[in-house]
Amino acid sequence: MSLLDKIDLNNTPKHVAIIMDGNGRWAKKQGQERLYGHNFGVESIRETLKAARELKVSYLTLYAFSTENWNRPKAEVDGLMDLLVRSLANEIKELSESGVRLLTIGDIEGLPENCRAELMDAQEYTKNNSEVHLILALNYSARWEIVNAVQKIALESQKGIVDPLTINAEVISDHMTTKGIPDPELLIRTSGEHRISNFLLWQIAYTEFHFTEVLWPDFRKEDFYKAVLDYQSRERRFGMVSEQLT
Repeated sequence: MSLLDKIDLNNTPKHVAIIMDGNGRWAKKQGQERLYGHNFGVESIRETLKAARELKVSYLTLYAFSTENWNRPKAEVDGLMDLLVRSLANEIKELSESGVRLLTIGDIEGLPENCRAELMDAQEYTKNNSEVHLILALNYSARWEIVNAVQKIALESQKGIVDPLTINAEVISDHMTTKGIPDPELLIRTSGEHRISNFLLWQIAYTEFHFTEVLWPDFRKEDFYKAVLDYQSRERRFGMVSEQLT
C-alpha cells in the first residue's frame, strides 16, 4: 500500500503552507553554487503542486522570498529574481491547463519591474482557474504585513471609516494580504530547521507544524503525503478538550 492510499481524502487540509528551505545546503553537497539548488527546487514545486491536486488541497502557499533575503549576496538575489521570471514564463501555460490560479502576497512593489510585470501577467492569465490557488510569498515578512495592516486600520479610523472599539480579529484579518484566503491548517518546513522565520505569524495561530529533514530540492510527492498523514494523526481541539470533539 502506498502512502497515498493511506490518506483519508475526506480529511485533507484545505490550505498548506511551505517554507522551502535547504536549496543552498543541497547545492553545496553537490559542490555547486547556491543558485544551482534554487534551480533544482523548481522541480520540487511541480511535484508538490501535483500532490496538492491529488489530495484536493485548494490553497498552497510557498515562502519564495522574504524581505530578509535581500541581505544575501547580490549575485544570488539577482539569480533568484531571474529564476522567478524564467520559471513563470516557462510554466504558466502548464499551470493554467492544470487549473492552477496564481496569487501573490508580500510587498510586490518592492520587486524589480520585470518581476512585477511577469507576476501581473501570470495572475491575469490564470485568474479564472480555481482547482488550486498557488500563492507565492514574495518580498514577504509577517511583521511587515502586520504593521501594514495596523497602518491601514489606523488611517481608516482617523477618517472615521472604522470605529476603534469595533476592531477585532476579523477586522485585522481583512486588512492582511491574505484577505479572502483561509488560514493554513498545515505548515511544512524542509531541511530540518525548526523556525517560522517571520512567515504568516497572524495566520498560523492554530496551524499544525510538520518539520522534515529533507532538503527542498529533494522534496517529492511522497514527502508531501507524509506531512498530510502526520497532520491527520493530530487531534485539532482549538482550545477544547477531546470529549467536546466527540
